[in-house]
Amino acid sequence: MLELTDIHKAYNAQSHSAVAAVDGISLSVKSGEFVAVQGPSGCGKSTLLLVAGGLLSPDKGAAVIAGQDPYQLSANARASFRAETIGFVFQQFHLVPYLSVRDNIMAPGVALSSPPAVDRAAQLMEKFGISDRSTHLPGELSTGERQRAALARALFNSPKLILADEPTGNLDPENSKIVLDHLRAFANEGGAVLMVTHEDSAAATADRTERLRDGKRELANA
Repeated sequence: MLELTDIHKAYNAQSHSAVAAVDGISLSVKSGEFVAVQGPSGCGKSTLLLVAGGLLSPDKGAAVIAGQDPYQLSANARASFRAETIGFVFQQFHLVPYLSVRDNIMAPGVALSSPPAVDRAAQLMEKFGISDRSTHLPGELSTGERQRAALARALFNSPKLILADEPTGNLDPENSKIVLDHLRAFANEGGAVLMVTHEDSAAATADRTERLRDGKRELANA
């Protein structure tokens, strides 16, 4: 489902030489697989996730998602491909503050010019236990409810791959378990999950953990 081959990405810093955030990493995630990525701050975890999501073009190497290299597509085609193929879950949720929970969940359909799918949103809200919050704004939700709404949004277009960046970083243990259980279920049903996390307890939910240091991949733990 996801194949990263010899990915390199460097950032230019003022008055400094380029900093290699990702330095020759190769990584694959198969359908039905849940993979966690861990490592110290600044090791390249988030950069790798952005490359994997078609959001940050690598300087070198190839990123292939469901058989397609998104960086070979035009910007508009790449945006449509992301919306159709990938669901994103972030630590800070990134819900649109002036949209209701229901409209936030349906937002990914806009990128595909899909007609409003109220029934699909209702199913997801019921699945995540936030049906009674459908007309609320994100600011009126608890932290756990916001993350569940974000996860429902990620699943709205029935993606093949979910990329999660510290999805439990702001959550208490109970809500962390809810999110991780849903990610686990998504993989068990044939989807692929790549999750960046600093929490060992979250990584334990995955099938395997890949460790990064200084932009390079260390030996994986099964």
